[in-house]
Formats: sequence, C-alpha cells, structure tokens
Amino acid sequence: MFTVYALYARSYDKIYVGYSSNLQERLRSHNELAKKGWTVRYRPWEVIYQEKQPTKSEALLREKQLKSAKGREFIWELVRAQYPQSD
Repeated sequence: MFTVYALYARSYDKIYVGYSSNLQERLRSHNELAKKGWTVRYRPWEVIYQEKQPTKSEALLREKQLKSAKGREFIWELVRAQYPQSD
C-alpha cells in the first residue's frame, strides 16, 4: 500500500506532492532527517492531504495528476480552506 500526499509549509506558503510506502517516516525525513533537497529549505511541513493507493504504479500516476495544474489547484483549495489567512 502506498500513500500519495501533499505537504504544506505554512511559513513559506509552499506545497509539495509526493508518495511513500511509509508516510510517517517520509514526513520525518522531510522535517528532520534530510540534509539536502528542496523540502529542506521550507521546513516545517505538515500533511494537508493524503490518499491510499494499492500499487506503486497507481501511486505514481496519482502523484503526477496532483502535480498537474488542476491537481495543484485542488491542493491550494485545501490549503485556503484550512488556512483562510494565507491568501
């Protein structure tokens, strides 16, 4: 089972979309363990959206959809609903 997720960095107003077989460890990596990479610059991250996918290929497909313009629009709508002051 894989989880497709979207993260939000409130301090920087940034989103990140990814997938993992272990979301808890992946979030820990984004927030604490990683030493380099894009997400290191915008810590702390919080999960704003997640959904389960049964296979890696389905998770990759859904991740790609969420990274599209429509997918990012969907994620930003979730952010704005949860944090109305972020506009």
